[in-house]
Amino acid sequence: MANHRTAEIKPTSPANYDALGITPVPDSQRTSTPLDQFWIWAGANVAPINWVLGAIGIQLGLSLWETLFVVVVGNLMGAALFGGICIMGHRTGVPQMVLSRLAFGRRGAYLPTVMQVLMPMGWVATNTWIVLDLAVAALEKMGISGGMELKYGIALAVMILQVGIAAWGFNAIKIFERYTMPVILLIMVAMTVLAFAHVDVQWQASTLQGFGKLSAMSSLMTAIGIGWGISWLVYASDYTRFTRTGLSDGQVFRSTFLGMFLPTVWLAFLGAAIASAGAGSDPAQLIIAVFGTMALPVLLVLLHGPVATNIVVIYSAALATLSLDLRVPRWAVSMVSGVVALLMLYLFLQSAEFVHAFENLMVFFVVWISPWAGITLVDFFLIRRGQVDLKSLYCHHSESACSDVNWKGVFALALGVLAAWLFQVGTIKSLQGPLAMALGGVDLSWLAGFSVGGGIYYLLHRSRRAEVATGSVLAK
Repeated sequence: MANHRTAEIKPTSPANYDALGITPVPDSQRTSTPLDQFWIWAGANVAPINWVLGAIGIQLGLSLWETLFVVVVGNLMGAALFGGICIMGHRTGVPQMVLSRLAFGRRGAYLPTVMQVLMPMGWVATNTWIVLDLAVAALEKMGISGGMELKYGIALAVMILQVGIAAWGFNAIKIFERYTMPVILLIMVAMTVLAFAHVDVQWQASTLQGFGKLSAMSSLMTAIGIGWGISWLVYASDYTRFTRTGLSDGQVFRSTFLGMFLPTVWLAFLGAAIASAGAGSDPAQLIIAVFGTMALPVLLVLLHGPVATNIVVIYSAALATLSLDLRVPRWAVSMVSGVVALLMLYLFLQSAEFVHAFENLMVFFVVWISPWAGITLVDFFLIRRGQVDLKSLYCHHSESACSDVNWKGVFALALGVLAAWLFQVGTIKSLQGPLAMALGGVDLSWLAGFSVGGGIYYLLHRSRRAEVATGSVLAK
């Protein structure tokens, strides 16, 4: 077990403001239970975007059975990786980007951390924007209409709510998810029953064969299979650092694994089932076609989705910003993140072309996560065996045992990103890797990035060990 002793802070009630920043969480404030972790991650993944991503398989020509197979297998792997990363936070009580200093160096970790600062603000805007048409469609079923003004009002209200919760901190996030998620899940059960009762679900085999089918399955795997779990890895330890010290690694793994796996597979399958009946993949059409008779409960699910997801994203963005050694209050960073996301959301509402260009940019951002994850997991579990000197994570870079810049980690990350791009099927030509195109459009970017990044880092570390051992023998 890693050393995670820190100066004790007075115990606080769960409703109290989180003033910790990026410092290790003291034992007195590590009160989160496995159920808390389940609700947090289930809430982050009960999002309307998963309905749409699940429908991608049908739109690509896969059967409903094939879509379900890819979603289940992919999320088994993605959620397992996520659970493994979550254990790092539980063992150390340290945020995720601070833990990146182990593999990349005290200041070398600035590289992945800057990406983690920029990426979440884009996701906040995207997640909020996606739900606006859905919410307006549900309100119209209730006899409420208002055009663009209504969209602006919903966007502003949602943004204020989610920034306020994230600025308050982990305890507010925990309470929000704990008390809203049971209700949301009950509504989701009713929606699922209604969907299968009123939709002519089609299970027939697909007409795709050979590389065409492999290409479609790989694209779905990247979008809502293992790629979905990988996209959450950079947030994991920010929340499990609050778990009770008496919990086992297995308890933390199971609760976070299930929180990621169950809602993602459930919603993706629901979206695919509806799409199989010919309702299309447009989210507003899915709502109108199936759930119009229970518009108010559906509206609650729709509005809860971006809030539950974005409070997690905004809080982690603030921690990542502080990991750049900026001395500003965490709540202030959360507020700035919210303002930037609101400005981006305004641009989304003004220009469809901007939305398309930004989605392509987000695809580029996500490429770095799989090699980063491979390097991080190899460093923590294989090289360090979970033993971490926490002082070296926070002391001056000239004194840190992590070194200033760990060039092995930076080099492995660069090669991993290159490998991920080579096997990526992007929506624009510059993001279409030549090897992926040579394979007929089969997207293996997540596998290439993870394997090359983690593999190169491990080999570099082993070779350095061999050099040191040889030098010691010669000196004798």
